[in-house]
Amino acid sequence: MVRSFFLLALATLLAACGRSEPPARSDSRTPVRRIDGPMSRETAQCHRDLRALGVAFEALPDRQFAPGCGIVGTVKLLDIGVPTTNLGAIRCGAARTYAQWARNAVAPAAYQILGSELAKVESMGTYNCRNVAGTARRSGHSIANALDIGGFQLKDGRRITILNDWNSPDPDVRRFMQVIHRSACKRFGTVLSPDYNSAHRNHFHLEDDKADFCR
Repeated sequence: MVRSFFLLALATLLAACGRSEPPARSDSRTPVRRIDGPMSRETAQCHRDLRALGVAFEALPDRQFAPGCGIVGTVKLLDIGVPTTNLGAIRCGAARTYAQWARNAVAPAAYQILGSELAKVESMGTYNCRNVAGTARRSGHSIANALDIGGFQLKDGRRITILNDWNSPDPDVRRFMQVIHRSACKRFGTVLSPDYNSAHRNHFHLEDDKADFCR
């Protein structure tokens, strides 16, 4: 009888060796704070404004990617009349302001000051989930409300860049830069140039935030 009891206990122990407690379930349902953005009626009006301007665009669905990062009320610009590289999701209001700036300020300034039509604008991107350099604060790029402009290609073959030509020895190029910078400051809330800090030595940061900050 003792032997039978021992065998039964051994069998029970061996059966348990292959089992373990299920891992604790991580709660992935913790809500992420929703990105604040324009009201749907504002976005709808912006869409009408873009169509009235003759701008081709694609409306994008709202998405949350990470804490403080997401896209609300954004579009993808397909054709604004001035070719622009590397444009991704951008809030409709910023897209509308950019289209007007590129068409009504940059293109005319290129022709009038530099003597050549504008072939394209070189963007360095729109949406990017990141902080303002050196801070814990989210950048306007993290909500697709900003875009960076690095340079301009002219139809006569010249390429004008913020990095190389912000302080160009050519007075016409310097004037072109100053004119489009001032124009951007009248349209966007925040405009940052190489005069702001070294992080902006190679681009204009254009943000539609009504901050009235121009450097």
